[in-house]
Amino acid sequence: MSEIKYQRVLIKLSGEALAGDAGIGIKPPEIRKVAEEIKEVYDLGVQIAIVVGGGNMWRGQSGEQMGMERAQADYIGMLGTVMNALALQDNLETIGVPTRVQTAIEMRQVAEPYIRRKAMRHLEKGRIVIFAGGTGSPYFSTDTTAALRASEINADVILMAKNGVDGVYSADPRKDENAVKYDHLTHMEVINKGLQVMDTTASSLSMDNDIPLVVFNMNERGNIQKVIEGENIGTTVEGK
Repeated sequence: MSEIKYQRVLIKLSGEALAGDAGIGIKPPEIRKVAEEIKEVYDLGVQIAIVVGGGNMWRGQSGEQMGMERAQADYIGMLGTVMNALALQDNLETIGVPTRVQTAIEMRQVAEPYIRRKAMRHLEKGRIVIFAGGTGSPYFSTDTTAALRASEINADVILMAKNGVDGVYSADPRKDENAVKYDHLTHMEVINKGLQVMDTTASSLSMDNDIPLVVFNMNERGNIQKVIEGENIGTTVEGK
């Protein structure tokens, strides 16, 4: 059996990971690929929580730019994360993985309300928990949600799954051919260099609670398992 470095993980998925190349909506083949990748790690006995973004459905900042009140635009984005979470739950359970969705905004007909102790119990019983609805408050990103929930459930690490980018670079490698990849950074270096791995609130929260972050390419099959087993891929962010 493979040696496991992290026993309890929080995976941060972007909404675009469920949308494929289009970047918009939910594409069934793409979400099935994500579910199967997660199942491979689940089968190792790892406790898994997931925070999924909603950028494939809606972005609050885009709504604000169109003249919408920012808080209202953010609430729409939170609902988008619930749609993604339910779709991911369905795909995971179709392939035999017990899953619970918990939302920061109550909608009891479709998901459980977020209750920390209940989430911990689900993880201990071998269920994947998907946290949806962001933090429940506007002005906070799903990156901040990931850092917050990881702190609350005592996760060993946050796995930041990126689309097509294999770590943290000094600039966007898709736009700047001179961009340099970092193998290791501290949370403070991420903040001071303005590297935008996570927003500043999320980075500060991760630093204050001493939660490491591994940024890696989600598009390469098997990468989640490689990180779980301690293989040095992507960029590791830890310490102050």
